[in-house]
Amino acid sequence: MVYFVSVIIYLVILIVVGAWRSRAVKSQDDFMVAGRRLSTKVLVGTLLATWIGSGSIIASAGLAYDKGFSALWFDAGVWVALIILYLIAGRVRRFGQYTVPDILEVRYNATARVLGTIVTIIAYTAIVSYQFRAGGMVLNMIAGIPMKEGMMITALFVIGYTVLAGMISVAYTDVVNGVVMTIGLIIAFPFLLDKAGGWSQMTAALPPVKLSPMGDLSIIDALAYALPTMLLLLGESGMYQRFFSAKDEKTAKKSVIGWIIGTVFIETLIVVIAIIGSTLFTDIGSEMVILHSVQNGLPVVVGCLTLAAVVAVIVSTADSFLLVPATNFMRDIYQRFINPDVTQKKMILYSRLAVVVLGIIAYLQIQFFSKVLEMALYAYTMYGVGLTPAVMAAFFWKRATAAGGVSGIAGGMLMTLIWEIAGQPFGLATIYPALGTSLLLLIVVSLATPRPSDEKWKPFSA
Repeated sequence: MVYFVSVIIYLVILIVVGAWRSRAVKSQDDFMVAGRRLSTKVLVGTLLATWIGSGSIIASAGLAYDKGFSALWFDAGVWVALIILYLIAGRVRRFGQYTVPDILEVRYNATARVLGTIVTIIAYTAIVSYQFRAGGMVLNMIAGIPMKEGMMITALFVIGYTVLAGMISVAYTDVVNGVVMTIGLIIAFPFLLDKAGGWSQMTAALPPVKLSPMGDLSIIDALAYALPTMLLLLGESGMYQRFFSAKDEKTAKKSVIGWIIGTVFIETLIVVIAIIGSTLFTDIGSEMVILHSVQNGLPVVVGCLTLAAVVAVIVSTADSFLLVPATNFMRDIYQRFINPDVTQKKMILYSRLAVVVLGIIAYLQIQFFSKVLEMALYAYTMYGVGLTPAVMAAFFWKRATAAGGVSGIAGGMLMTLIWEIAGQPFGLATIYPALGTSLLLLIVVSLATPRPSDEKWKPFSA
């Protein structure tokens, strides 16, 4: 019961902070991009807390429980992506829009904007969906609440909280969540390692394959984990939305440095803690390893803090990934094509309604996947191959054309759906045919069509 009470107290604190920040919401800029005034420290906190979600604390940890240190391949693609993002963060802020589809229309055309919005809604509601599943797992473990009811409670909280104040509340509470998450995991590590008998005894208890960087993975298997996460992050709309929220270009670029350091440290720590947990608890579901270790391997006070860190992870990721598609729909469909003259007051109201609708859509998707890892790889692939090649070409390839960009987006999205529905024929991970299709269409169609005018690519140049 003490764990349940600690979670409730933490969630109440989040609501109070969100309600306090909600007073600052006066315009579309406030709701969608926090008035474009976030500092470096706030940006680092919100970027870190958004990215380290249940994909890390549940899916990556579960992979580490099963396969050992080779699970770091799931995170390695992220680290590569962050280095590339450092090169374009300043340019993104200088562009000064709201969404990735904004980028796609300026660089390509209106069709690219619409397709980009569709891909984002499909992928991001799936990501929100498995945050709801993770919340249900937490409530089931600490309070005995059935999974179905626990997922519903999580969904109601996340939807209500995101409706409250948009990016302003999300960004500032993400800083709190990021701090709690980091402290909780750092404190948990020595307690669990001591319980396992120290590093040497822990590693001696593991089979050699789990200590290997490759484990039992072939390079094809390893890249099937690394590529989806890398491609998702390179085009991740929530990250671009936060760059648009920075107070200036220098702030956006500096924030990536802190984000790189924090992400490498925390993702590695999660994997190591999961591996320690695999030696302590050998008969649990793999994706429960962090949750089980928190409840059964730590002193109560430390366990409560670490559990608050897990809740921070879930809430931060869920509200951020729910806000993005709502922003995309309102900005890139409603305001762009249906009602360009919508008032600021109605824009905020309709954005909040969009959050509710998309939250319900996310909740309905829970039934289609049995594990968080499955949902994560599907969502990462859908977004990564659908949008990322076209987004990267916007910044790095002057020869990319409107026809090439649209073809790449549509081809990647459709191949992901086809390959998943077909059950991944030949045992080939969806990322390979989907990424191949997206890149092939982007390159071939661009080279087969006339060069874009200078005004198409110059806003994106260094």
